[in-house]
Amino acid sequence: MFSCKSLRQSAAVLLKVFLILLLNLADHNINHCSYLPQAIPDFTNLSSLDLVSSLKKLNLNGRLDFENTHRVANDFGNRYHFLPMAILLPKSVSDISTIVKHVFNMGHNPKLTITARGHGHSLQGQSQSHGGIVINMESLEEPKMHVHTGEQPYVDVSGGELWINILHETLKQGLTPKSWTDYLYLTVGGTLSNAGISGQAFRHGPQINNVHQLEVVTGKGDIVNCSAKQNADLFYGVLGGLGQFGIITRARISLEPASKTVKWIRVLYSDFNLFTKDQEQLISSDNPFDYIEGFVIINRTGLINNWRSTFSPREPLQASQFRSEGKTLYCLEMAKYFNPEDASITNEETEHILSKLNYISHTLFQSEVSYMDFLNRVHLSEIKLREKGLWDVPHPWLNLLIPKSKIHTFAEEVIGHILTDTSNGPILIYPVNQSRWNHKTSMVTPSEDVFYLVAFLTSAMPSSSGSDGLESILAKNNRILNFCKISKLGAKQYLPHYDSQDGWRAHFGPQWNVFARRKLAYDPLSILTPGQRIFPKGRAIS
Repeated sequence: MFSCKSLRQSAAVLLKVFLILLLNLADHNINHCSYLPQAIPDFTNLSSLDLVSSLKKLNLNGRLDFENTHRVANDFGNRYHFLPMAILLPKSVSDISTIVKHVFNMGHNPKLTITARGHGHSLQGQSQSHGGIVINMESLEEPKMHVHTGEQPYVDVSGGELWINILHETLKQGLTPKSWTDYLYLTVGGTLSNAGISGQAFRHGPQINNVHQLEVVTGKGDIVNCSAKQNADLFYGVLGGLGQFGIITRARISLEPASKTVKWIRVLYSDFNLFTKDQEQLISSDNPFDYIEGFVIINRTGLINNWRSTFSPREPLQASQFRSEGKTLYCLEMAKYFNPEDASITNEETEHILSKLNYISHTLFQSEVSYMDFLNRVHLSEIKLREKGLWDVPHPWLNLLIPKSKIHTFAEEVIGHILTDTSNGPILIYPVNQSRWNHKTSMVTPSEDVFYLVAFLTSAMPSSSGSDGLESILAKNNRILNFCKISKLGAKQYLPHYDSQDGWRAHFGPQWNVFARRKLAYDPLSILTPGQRIFPKGRAIS
């Protein structure tokens, strides 16, 4: 016999689900931007009470949360806000398998979908599930992280583990992953579902190139171990697969010996041709640097003073007289990892390379920091922005991969005409080698041997109608995308976003058929990651 308390709880859950469905069917009032109507769940063949009841009967080590769904109705992009029906807080991989199998066995109706959410750093609502189930991957308690030493060291980690935690743990053994992202408070499953790119990519490739093995829960609920030698089609499909073929629950990541110290160097250019020439020379030669990036600086005031908190100018007097106002400058950023006993030879090697570069005289700045502090450098900026209330704002980022042969055409129009300043956020620009990328993965890149990552990492000020407002920044992003398309630059989006399947087909090009075949094989009902808007549930995969 039901108690009054249990009846009230059931009624509350039912009311909660009803309100979510009502909001989802409304005129998108909960969304900051428009969303494709295809993502609205259809519960016509199964009542809300039956659906919730079936979920509550599942035998889980963790639990389902129907009450606090607002906690996952956001992401770093802070532009889309979609309430799910429930949050799964898994303790084990079997919890994830159980929930996926349950939804799979329901068939096409109801149109219930599932999204694995790491740290919620997506930009366009990809880590959300409109009326569906969001899996909080950071709740996963297994497998425990384990570092394996030896001639070919590696670390086994949960798909919900943060890279910053991996860094802390591997450094205890004097080891480190080879390839990183600039920001470390991201989960393994999240970055491996995209690519994972930073300044080490010219040497080691992206993070998806440095994985030995995965454990994946497919869209059918099957738990599959895969590698280049075992279930290779799933292995390569999931890497860079945008969450379309399975949920990464475990990864085996390649390690190398870690250095203790980093020589961190910045130099400035006013000539884009010299800037790119030096960058391309550095990534193609046997240079000593372990990290190479670059960024654009347009009409920045007090640039040198801002750097003094971290960097020391080699020629302080001349540097103090340098003016950045009203100029477009390009910063080449380099880093060399070393141990203190090797300081002398490290200085000789870096000086030799620096003497061959064509940067502006007197604009060499350098610093020596710990390996940990260098890799975690962006977190310091996060702390400062949070203190100012400027972290949880819309982030209409645009990330592009531009072929080397088109980078000057791109820069002339975008940096020369579309952009007027860089006050809304950094603009990264640096080349990587195609030879360091494994083309068996789902990640698509331009076809040339060298291509550039160009990242517009902008922040929009809430309620602003000026150049720092969301609408103005989005308009500039669209101008940039339209220019790339009209000029036939052969650019590809990184962290891609398209509103139609035609856009996705064009993005993947010749790889589309393989991508669609893998979807049909591993997630035939299109249950997983609907926020990518590639394969709507209930529609035939083609």
